[in-house]
Amino acid sequence: MPDYLDFVPTERFRGQVALSPDAETVAYCSNAGGSFDVWTIPTVGGAPRRLTRLEGRAACQLAWWPDDKGLVFTADRNGDEQYRIYRIGTDGEELTEISTGPDCQRVLADAPFGAEGRYLLYAANDRDRTVQDILVRDLSDDTERRIIPPDGVNFTPASMSPDGRWLLAAGLRSNTDIAIYLIDLTDPDLGAVCVTAEHGSGYFGPGPWTPDSTAFYLSTDVWGEFTAIGRYTLTDASMERISNDDWDVEHIEAAGEMLVWSLNQGGRSVLRATRNGNELALADLPQGVIDVIALSPDGQRIVLEIDTATRPSELGVLDPAGGFRYLTDTRPPAVQVIDPVEPDLNTYSSSGGRHIHALLYRPRTPGPHPVLLSVHGGPEAQERPEYAYAGLYQYLLHEGVAVLAPNIAGSTGYGLTHQKLIYRDWGGIDLVDLDHAVRHLTTLPGIDADRIAVMGGSYGGFAALSCLSRLPYRWAAGVSFCGPSNLVTLARACPPTWRPTVDAVLGNPDTDAEHLTRRSPITYADAITAPLLVLQGAHDPRVPQDESDQIVTRLRARGIDVRYDIYPDEGHGFSNRTNEIKAYGDIAQFLLTHLMRK
Repeated sequence: MPDYLDFVPTERFRGQVALSPDAETVAYCSNAGGSFDVWTIPTVGGAPRRLTRLEGRAACQLAWWPDDKGLVFTADRNGDEQYRIYRIGTDGEELTEISTGPDCQRVLADAPFGAEGRYLLYAANDRDRTVQDILVRDLSDDTERRIIPPDGVNFTPASMSPDGRWLLAAGLRSNTDIAIYLIDLTDPDLGAVCVTAEHGSGYFGPGPWTPDSTAFYLSTDVWGEFTAIGRYTLTDASMERISNDDWDVEHIEAAGEMLVWSLNQGGRSVLRATRNGNELALADLPQGVIDVIALSPDGQRIVLEIDTATRPSELGVLDPAGGFRYLTDTRPPAVQVIDPVEPDLNTYSSSGGRHIHALLYRPRTPGPHPVLLSVHGGPEAQERPEYAYAGLYQYLLHEGVAVLAPNIAGSTGYGLTHQKLIYRDWGGIDLVDLDHAVRHLTTLPGIDADRIAVMGGSYGGFAALSCLSRLPYRWAAGVSFCGPSNLVTLARACPPTWRPTVDAVLGNPDTDAEHLTRRSPITYADAITAPLLVLQGAHDPRVPQDESDQIVTRLRARGIDVRYDIYPDEGHGFSNRTNEIKAYGDIAQFLLTHLMRK
């Protein structure tokens, strides 16, 4: 009989892929060596090469140096999200830190080099911990120019126009309130102009430039509930709609007259492409989720990171004429010998006539099956058909446990209205949707509704604790990793640059303290009776360890069965492969112990 380790992928990627200027090599971040390092692999296939050995650190973003002889990347230490910037040669030699100043949040631009490689573009909160500025470093003399955002806005640079004049940037107030700014680099005062202001607040995500520097692509919800592709023309400050799908646009890439993008169709990714405005026929892709796209300069090679419910995340290449082929093979032993389970798309009713979309995974063995109610993080995220939690779902299914993973209020992918329902209403309408999820489970054949556990990480951990403390069910067990228990202390401890977003999405810890207290699991901790597993990274900057400490202390004082595992070298989630495997393996055994009891 296989155990959990037999379902664990041989490596995990970090949603970062960079294609070399000559389109011959792919660079990526992988934890195959233990923690996230920089690796490369030829686009024609072959053995991967490990460039870094970052003991105690983990690589995050990366891009090719314009001379094709090295890469730039960011890395933090023990998950603290205080990123520094490094350069390394393609031979793995000459690792050099190129950032200066104190530890802070540093974010590379989507395309961090401009004007023939003279400039490096990134954001940092080194001047003011609450504000994210743009830094334009002139690599010829190592000087920097700084662009400071308006009050309440945090800047992230996107790219420089091909002619080197314009810098495109995003100005974020919340996840649904992002504007686009243009900075004229020939202006000595570096003033930033908001080019989307006339369209009001909303989501405007900057995309790639056209080759002549007269226009850029963007994704926006200005035309309806879902994000679509637009093109903004500088000469007349006009914006026109390019795509007309009733699904969210995920990724946009361009090369010459070729435009490539992916759509989130009910959770699954669909790839589209046009050349000179004419749609191109593309070869079929595996049914799953596209995490990142990279496009060769001639548009003849598309590099993807793609994840499916039955095969872990992989790197692959799509040649428009020749089809798709995998570059990597991370499949664990069990996936190669058993038939992994695909989820069913499931819908159930909730309050106000709303319908909640969910993924239902059923074991192949006869029922009735105990079930795990799994809540995604975010909350502005989406449960999608991926190889979730390093094979945890598939292992539980093999052991006879069903999984229901709903996209409750606050989830992305089902329109802006559904996404914004949770704003300043955590523990409100979302908990109503989770209540209806349990009711739905009681109606399904082959499900043992007397054996239900709930699990989640980050926001999902908050949701799991809310279920255990506020819903009137006899839960078999609960799991929270990096989960908030006290919304007041969470809001007060948020990363400084997150303050505007936290105020908009969660609430202000001073003016909304009473409301946040009413919605906090810690307020109802005395109602928790189910066995609980809590996991926490000691360096978590998003959900500090105190959030887990509070709930564990309260429950242990009452004699509740609580297992508390603190990972001293982790932050928000797992960057160390050994830690990740141990954590998910422990979760699997904990759930099986309590769910398989009759």
